[in-house]
Amino acid sequence: MFKTCLLTCLLLASAMLHAQQRIFLYPQQREDIMHKGFDTIAPFMDYYPAPNDTTKGGKTAVLICPGGAYTHLAWEKEGILPARFFNANGIDAFVLRYRLNNVQQQGHHFPAQYNDATTALRIIREKAAEWHIDPARTGVMGFSAGGHLAATTGTIRDDGRQAPAFLVLVYPVITLTDLFAHKRSREMVTGSAKPDSALIERLSAEKRVTAQTPPTLLIHADDDASVPPQNSILFYEALKKNKVRAAMLIYDRGGHGFGMAATDPFTGQWPSAVVQWLSRQGFR
Repeated sequence: MFKTCLLTCLLLASAMLHAQQRIFLYPQQREDIMHKGFDTIAPFMDYYPAPNDTTKGGKTAVLICPGGAYTHLAWEKEGILPARFFNANGIDAFVLRYRLNNVQQQGHHFPAQYNDATTALRIIREKAAEWHIDPARTGVMGFSAGGHLAATTGTIRDDGRQAPAFLVLVYPVITLTDLFAHKRSREMVTGSAKPDSALIERLSAEKRVTAQTPPTLLIHADDDASVPPQNSILFYEALKKNKVRAAMLIYDRGGHGFGMAATDPFTGQWPSAVVQWLSRQGFR
């Protein structure tokens, strides 16, 4: 009996672990996407569908961009765990594996990551009917450098790419200017330790906010020594200047990279606040 129960539990756990669908962003023959000797896998997103479709007109969906200074991805802490939380609240989630770089500059820099995020968003919208998703309630969420990537999807649309419906930015890298920039993220996304001033201007998200920037929720910790909360503040001020709907939560502590903050009863309230904010904005 014990062996039977154990086997059943293992099978159920395995089924839950593999319940998501992996979707590669580009045709496999696209050799320009991969750098030989650096990339081990092509860009993809893992789809975590909510268990039930109870939303009239289609579900809310969020594309999640984990952080990692554009050199690695905090895949579980800032990808899988948020996705499962959203699923528990009836929201579909997609965790993005975007292209990365390293200190030797053997990897990828802008616009590769931006192309990955906007391509993922386009695929979600193209398959929205099949997945019972409402394209008008499909947004992008990002942590740290992933927050910078999410912010660029909402502020860079020179070529007419459609913006996400909303942004949720958690301790995001926003500005690339010297005073508050996260220098490692800046070097990795620009491809240079001393990037051109025009590129810094282009990729400092607070400088690109317009009235068409999506409604945004910003989350930060006051004691973040890696990515100062001024990053979120600068973006919030730009949003308000342009009369964009916005909210900002700055917790007294949490440092950088607190993820879901499950062990902190105060800072750990932010995931529920996101769901509440989405409802208040009409996205649920």
